[in-house]
Amino acid sequence: MFILTEDAIVQCKHDGSVGLVPSQTLVAIAGRKVLVEPDPEARPITTCPMYGPGLKPCTTTLRVTKGYSGFVSIGGRRVCLDAVTGLTDGTPPGTVNYVVREPGQSLVEEVS
Repeated sequence: MFILTEDAIVQCKHDGSVGLVPSQTLVAIAGRKVLVEPDPEARPITTCPMYGPGLKPCTTTLRVTKGYSGFVSIGGRRVCLDAVTGLTDGTPPGTVNYVVREPGQSLVEEVS
């Protein structure tokens, strides 16, 4: 599984874009900062097309349910892998995930 960088593309299942901001500055891959826990959590989602009567578009990511490394950490925080996923606050509640579309790099991966 590839390690995520600040150039990763993470989207809700409706293709809304998650705004990622790296919280660490110690480690980079090809000059791009590596994402660590909890970087994908509580992030804004823009351009989710699910709106209308009775619908709430995805606007925020919730807790990561899987995808943090079990082996690699930076400053005591686990790195994010391309398997990162969790729920959004969109409707119907508890059913809409966010997922990694592109890890932001293809040089470094974790092999278990």
